Amino acid sequence: MPRRYGPYGGAYVPETLVPALRELERAWRDARADAEFRREHARLSRTLGGRPTPLYFARRLTRRAGGAEIWLKREDLVHGGAHKFNNALGQALLTVRMGKPRLIAETGAGQHGVATAMLGATLGLETEVYMGEVDMERQRPNVERMRLLGARVNPVTEGSRTLKDAINAALRDWITNVRTTHYLLGSAVGPHPFPTIVAELQSVIGREILRDARRLWGRPPELAVACVGGGSNAIGTFRPLLSSPTELLGVEAGGPRRSRHGAASLSFGRPGILHGAYSYVLEDRDGQVADTESISAGLDYAGVGPEHAFLRDSGRVRYRAVHDDDALAAFHWLARDEGILPALEPAHAVFAAVREARRRPKGHRVVVTLSGRGDKDLEVVRAAARRRS
Repeated sequence: MPRRYGPYGGAYVPETLVPALRELERAWRDARADAEFRREHARLSRTLGGRPTPLYFARRLTRRAGGAEIWLKREDLVHGGAHKFNNALGQALLTVRMGKPRLIAETGAGQHGVATAMLGATLGLETEVYMGEVDMERQRPNVERMRLLGARVNPVTEGSRTLKDAINAALRDWITNVRTTHYLLGSAVGPHPFPTIVAELQSVIGREILRDARRLWGRPPELAVACVGGGSNAIGTFRPLLSSPTELLGVEAGGPRRSRHGAASLSFGRPGILHGAYSYVLEDRDGQVADTESISAGLDYAGVGPEHAFLRDSGRVRYRAVHDDDALAAFHWLARDEGILPALEPAHAVFAAVREARRRPKGHRVVVTLSGRGDKDLEVVRAAARRRS
């Protein structure tokens, strides 16, 4: 498996974590070659996770755009309400295979924490989740879901009290308890081999898009769109489509319109090291990791996965930022046009998809990965409406 994507990636970690990362790489390589592991993963993906997920033609949203057809890849229908289950299942099974009784995870929007808690319960693993205090407040429903599923939720009070700080806390725990604990990292970030493992587990999204597109239309879509924070649902969407003629668009969080950079590291950042990997990072003038701003907790992160950094530089994938108010508009479009409440994370991608569809002919198809559902964001959406009124 690749340790680097061009100059990006690597494993910039304390020596105490090097053996654990090597153990994880060996375990993943062996598991992928084990037919029994693959069968159990496929069984739980189907019977617990609810895969495969469908492509849905958003007829009224297409009419709103007035151009190309808009189709939704319905990852919001996966067990737990988001694509995060895909990665959590694979890594949780790997934890059992490695003989470790304890799982830890970080979470921003809470969906990865929920997925980890679900799999911890299913497989009988002690589970703890680190979550920034700011995110705990704005994603309260997911905090309660994690606790009901038996996970301990640890509030993180340092720094900006968001996703970056939750990852820092989880890494400190892992360093202390590495012999008994697996850190189930939730996005395609961090030191090798995490970006590759997460991307491979999430690539089921793009494989299903490609399969269904060929069945429905006889060819791949003209454009695939996905939101990008750390980048797991986006890399899972893009990877299987890289060798196809499909254009690829990643959508970052631009934050409030007054914000200088929001949380858009590929649009406004520069190469640097964050959480054990070399990639694009938002930094201040002193080279410190910058504070980020986004209405979406899951995109509120100062870095991005190293494979996205490589794809940006290569030009194979375009990346753009969408502001908070535009994501909120797309949230309401999808709710009123299609009866679907999207999470605020993919609402950024929905807005960009509508803009792209308007510029394209009616015979083209735009597929947008709806990476999660919006139940968790209702209070955030209501608070934003109160501020505007």
